Amino acid sequence: MKKKRIVIALGGNALGNTLPEQMEAVKVTAKAIVDLLEDGCEVIVAHGNGPQVGMINNAMSALSREDVKQPVVPLSVCVAMSQAYIGYDLQNALREELFNRNIHDVPVTTMITQVRVDENDPAFLNPSKPIGQFMSLEQAMSLGEQYGYIVKEDAGRGYRRVVASPKPAEIIEIDAIRSLVNSGQLVIACGGGGIPVIKKGNHLKGASAVIDKDFASELLAEELDADFLIILTAVEKAAVNYGKPDQKWLADITIAEAERYIEEGHFAPGSMLPKVQAAVKFASSKEGRTALITLLEKASEGISGKTGTRISL
Repeated sequence: MKKKRIVIALGGNALGNTLPEQMEAVKVTAKAIVDLLEDGCEVIVAHGNGPQVGMINNAMSALSREDVKQPVVPLSVCVAMSQAYIGYDLQNALREELFNRNIHDVPVTTMITQVRVDENDPAFLNPSKPIGQFMSLEQAMSLGEQYGYIVKEDAGRGYRRVVASPKPAEIIEIDAIRSLVNSGQLVIACGGGGIPVIKKGNHLKGASAVIDKDFASELLAEELDADFLIILTAVEKAAVNYGKPDQKWLADITIAEAERYIEEGHFAPGSMLPKVQAAVKFASSKEGRTALITLLEKASEGISGKTGTRISL
């Protein structure tokens, strides 16, 4: 029988917030992923990088302040660093878990992945994704003048740099990723939504942006002709009227139902909304494709239809 091909999008709760937390979190994450392999699935792993890229960005910014000879490190480079750092921990945890189960024929690879965005994406006109540390107004104005950063006040807690969050248009390394997957490797790709780049002729120029990892994972799943896109979150299922007396957990829903719930405003922007939007896009892309939103530890049960929010035609 043909194996189910699954792209799994790991959220921040699967990776931790600090170096020690990440090293512990990936052990749990690896067990759940290898469970899927033992269930007969092909698995491709994508992941977020919110805490990690913020940590790297802060460290690089501190370096440039302490040493005037050090230029400010572009955000695209910070994303690349986060991909390698997270991939390092993840692939080691996965390899160890595979070997613990006497599975020695599944190589694990991290692909440093660039994702092209459209320089005319409307998101560049209204940067809204906060990154880096909180600053005073004076610090924010200084950075704005010195480096051209756009800064905004963040919920009364201070000022932060904001960048655009454009939609992914093309995965640059998709042919290499597909080749690795087809050869039987467990591939980690599109970390943090991918390194955002803009195409200038044959040159790829890093963009000061962050790509939503759910949309990047969706594009990856489409390009690899996956059967399932699993978007992991902090709840077992998505819900309508969340937190209200008439809250309703969603199990199997159609694309039309999901689109109606989106239109009615049931999902919070920056939280569940992009997950449901990405799930709808994948399920709509080809007959037979299913998107699943659930907890990491419920992924296997979700594939078999026992839990999670499943969206399909």
